[in-house]
Amino acid sequence: MLGGGKDSAAAHELVSAGAALVDVRTPGEFASGHIDGARNIPVDQIAARSKEIDKTQPVVVYCRSGARSAAAANTLRGLGFSQVEDLGAMSNW
Repeated sequence: MLGGGKDSAAAHELVSAGAALVDVRTPGEFASGHIDGARNIPVDQIAARSKEIDKTQPVVVYCRSGARSAAAANTLRGLGFSQVEDLGAMSNW
């Protein structure tokens, strides 16, 4: 795990290599600014929309502070995603 942004270089490397970058904030927060290339799947929809994410590829999740991304990462792991990394806060990028 990235440990809430302790190694943002690892997140950059994963995304450069094809990992899905998922912003788990609200659509309004996403619209006000997000990391280039990220897709928005709010944390309260992550389970229902998990089929939009390729389980065979790494996934990097982030939010505003790290709380929602931790919850989303745990949900995805519970759904069988084995390569989930939690960036934590968007500012860690």
